[in-house]
Amino acid sequence: MQHFFADRSWVQGDKIRLEGSDVNHMKNVLRMKEGEEVQVSDGTGNAYLCQIEGYEGNQAVLKIREKTEKDTELPSKIWLFQGLPKGDKMELIVQKAVELGVYGIVPFAAKRSVVRLDEKKAGKKQIRWQAIAKGAAEQSGRGLIPEVEIVKTYAEALEFAKELDVILVPYELEEGMKATMSIIEAIRPGQSVGIFIGPEGGFEEQEIGQARNAGAVPVTLGRRILRTETAGITTLSILMYHLECAEVQ
Repeated sequence: MQHFFADRSWVQGDKIRLEGSDVNHMKNVLRMKEGEEVQVSDGTGNAYLCQIEGYEGNQAVLKIREKTEKDTELPSKIWLFQGLPKGDKMELIVQKAVELGVYGIVPFAAKRSVVRLDEKKAGKKQIRWQAIAKGAAEQSGRGLIPEVEIVKTYAEALEFAKELDVILVPYELEEGMKATMSIIEAIRPGQSVGIFIGPEGGFEEQEIGQARNAGAVPVTLGRRILRTETAGITTLSILMYHLECAEVQ
């Protein structure tokens, strides 16, 4: 069943008046007709089973058949802080991070980042990444669309993260899997978590020092060096499994 997001203000009584690009996609790409069913989330935890009543101008008019609470979010808010990678890797990272339950994504420029974006290019990239996040949230049945922040400096990213309960920095020179396991196992549902991932060249030692000073804890992901597009997905997968298991214990 197709899944769409609606602004809370579009929910009016027993109807939802869907607006924006989703209407064109529904009408002209999917060619959905009157009577077909769709799922709609309002971004605040509510899910609606709807039936298409028709199209009016730039709106799709949906009849609400059933309202439920959507329980698809992780029990903790996890932020992925991603050092800018080369090429289109960020698009894959955003898509998979959203599927795995990330709450928000903060791209940042590290010292070894090859990509350098001016304000105009960064703005265009952010719009593109946010659209990918929306599509991934719809595909994976999320109850909200994770926010992709505008590109920040490393110092700005650390400042953004300082209010989080736990900050992890996977680092290829860090050792001690037992210590990493203890750190992850100590994270409880409800705590906010930040994950800092370096670009292709990794973090410089000075950047790791800055992270430590900001309260971050370097951890290891094993004996192999992972690509930047793999490291964040791996860490998110571990946290997703740990937190959802902890919630049912």
